[in-house]
Amino acid sequence: MDDLQHGTRNKKGDWAPTEPLGLAPIWSWPPQPGAVARWLVGYVWPWNLVALATALAVWFLVLPDAAQMAELSWRWIVPLWLANTAGIALWFGAFEARLYRRRAQERRFKYNGKFPAEQPSDVFWFRSQNLDNALRCFLISVPIGTALEALLLWLCASGQAATVSWTEAPLYLAGLALLAPIVHEVHFYGIHRAIHWGPLYRWVHAIHHNSVNPSPWSSLSMHPVEAAAYFGVALWMLALPTHGFIAVLFFHLAGYGAIVGHIGFDRIELGDTHAPRSSAYAHYLHHKHFDVNYCDNGVFPLDHWFGSWHDGSPEGERRMQERFRRRRERVNASSSAS
Repeated sequence: MDDLQHGTRNKKGDWAPTEPLGLAPIWSWPPQPGAVARWLVGYVWPWNLVALATALAVWFLVLPDAAQMAELSWRWIVPLWLANTAGIALWFGAFEARLYRRRAQERRFKYNGKFPAEQPSDVFWFRSQNLDNALRCFLISVPIGTALEALLLWLCASGQAATVSWTEAPLYLAGLALLAPIVHEVHFYGIHRAIHWGPLYRWVHAIHHNSVNPSPWSSLSMHPVEAAAYFGVALWMLALPTHGFIAVLFFHLAGYGAIVGHIGFDRIELGDTHAPRSSAYAHYLHHKHFDVNYCDNGVFPLDHWFGSWHDGSPEGERRMQERFRRRRERVNASSSAS
């Protein structure tokens, strides 16, 4: 497949899509019913449906009944951790193996012209981005996410959190499940802006941004504080009567869904003529430029509203550079005044 039919490649080998990023058509005026219908399909398929399917698998195949989860016990927490670890390893590993190990589509549709294995650096453990990112994923982020998930399951099962059953309120709980990706998006925007504050960035978030050329293992490569804040999105479920399954769903939306912005390829080739979009470009631009696209703006255009949106176009680049220029002037003026 010729990726130059869909984008351009610069002298360094970096590829960029020709079509700029757009915002959700629910904000368009006049209304665009067809575009909204297609967007609604994309809201569910494929990424959120994967999270839902894997959450259901864990709920029915791994977790015991509420009576056993009412007691904090390694007998059900360890199997949950093992299932989460295996699931994330298989999910991330499938993309890593096909795109970065086998390089099945070579560099076609790859934003950064180089592969992480070609760029050893002292900022990574063992000078390897892949090894560093994978170790941080499985030694830090997945255990912390599982601990929060287990805590919420225990609170629900032991009656210490307000809960309702699926037989009592099926539509209400289905609504919570459908809204969970939106809660995750807004939560991620908020904590992401917070950890870009100078001291927190240097202490916490810089670890994630070491991967300026992100790959699947980069998805959950985090400092423990960032991992706790990131998976802490599930704590919002305590604001309303809830169900233990919602805790599992939040883990899977945050865990499995983290790969979306870190695939590193704009399209995934599934044959000679079919290559669906990955939705990775917005977050890739964040890794590249640091101070843009704090969330994927899938539902709420938060970056657009707060001035940090970059759609990948020349105009988006101009707006970003103008914002950087104004910031430098404020810093210089402050330094001169002191």
